[in-house]
Amino acid sequence: MKLSPKTRRNIARVIPFGLIWLLMGWVFILVETAAMGTFSPNSSTIINLTWPVFIFASIAVTIVGLLVGLVEIFFMERLFRNKSFFQKIIYKFGLYVLIMLLINAITYPLAASFESNIPITDKVVWEKFGRYMVSITFLSTMLQMAVSILLCVMYATISENLGFGILTNFLTGKYHQPVEENRIFMFLDLKSSTTVAEKLGHIRYFELLKEYYSDLSNAIINHLGEVYQYIGDEIVISWNYKNGVLNANCIKCFFAMKEDLRDRSGFYERKFGVIPSFKAGIHIGNVTTGEIGALKKEIFFTGDVLNATSRIQGMCNDYRAELLVSEELISQLSLEEIFIVKSLGEVNLKGRTEPMELYSIQIS
Repeated sequence: MKLSPKTRRNIARVIPFGLIWLLMGWVFILVETAAMGTFSPNSSTIINLTWPVFIFASIAVTIVGLLVGLVEIFFMERLFRNKSFFQKIIYKFGLYVLIMLLINAITYPLAASFESNIPITDKVVWEKFGRYMVSITFLSTMLQMAVSILLCVMYATISENLGFGILTNFLTGKYHQPVEENRIFMFLDLKSSTTVAEKLGHIRYFELLKEYYSDLSNAIINHLGEVYQYIGDEIVISWNYKNGVLNANCIKCFFAMKEDLRDRSGFYERKFGVIPSFKAGIHIGNVTTGEIGALKKEIFFTGDVLNATSRIQGMCNDYRAELLVSEELISQLSLEEIFIVKSLGEVNLKGRTEPMELYSIQIS
C-alpha cells in the first residue's frame, strides 16, 4: 500500500522523537551502570543490566519516544497551538509527568519480570516495584524521562516554528556550504488584500491570514511542496525539480489549494464576511542554496528565477489570469487533458533582457 505524502511526512516527524528517547536512554543506562559502584550493588530496586534487559529497555524507550511523538504531533500541537513558547513548555510538561508515571507503572514491572525470569503477576515483582517507587532509582528514572521530554518539546516547538524540512536541513548540514539546485517556485498572492485588510482591520485581517495559510498547508504537503517564505499576504512555495515535475505536482498544488479554500468558503463568509482567493506565478530555474545570516540563520535561495517568478505573478492582473506559468516549466511537464493550457505569447518582464513566453492554465 502506497503511503500518502502527508503520512510519510508525519512518520518522518515522529521518528526523531524515538531517536531522542533511545539516545537519552542509552546515556542514562551508561551513567547509572558506571555509578552503581558508589551504591550497594545488591540494592533491591536496581534491575541488573543484562543483554535481554538492555535490549528490552532500548525497545521500550524507543516505543515510548514514538508514542510521545504521536501525542505531540496529533494532540499537543493542536491543544496548545495559540500558547506562547514558555506556556507550551509548562503545560506540556505537566501532562507528560502524568504520562511518565503511567509509563513507569507499566515498564518497571515488565523489566523486573524479564530480569528475574518470573511471571509479571508474581508477588516478588510487585514488592520490588513498591520499593522502587520510593527509591532514588525512581527519581533517577523520572529525571531521565524529564530530560527526554524537555528535548522532545524543544525539538517539536523549534520544528513547528522553523518548519520540519528546514530544521532537518540545518541539523544535517545539507546547505552549510552553498550548492546549486534546479528548483521550481510558486509566488502566490492574496487577491484584493489591501481592500480586505481595510474592511477587517489589522487584528481580524491577521486572524484571516492565519486561517488562510493553515488551509493551504494540506495541499502543499500532499503535493510535496515546501514553504520557503510567508511575506505578508504572499506565500512562496518551492519544489526540488524531481518532486515538482512528478505528476505535475507544482500545478496540481495550485488547484488543490483553490479546492480546499472553496470547501471552506462558508466558514470565511460567516467569520470574516469575505472569501479569500489568490493568483500565482510559477517558474523554474537554477538557484544557489545555502545557510545565510549572522544574527539569525536561514536557508536562503538566490537566483534570477525568484525575481522572474515574482514578475510573472505580477502579470496575472494584466491578463486577468489566476495562474501564469513560464514556458521553461511547461515544456518539462506532462499535463493531463483536464488542464486547459493557453499561450499568451512572449512577454518582457521588468529587469530581464530576454522576453519570456507565458501560459495560463485552467481546469476544464
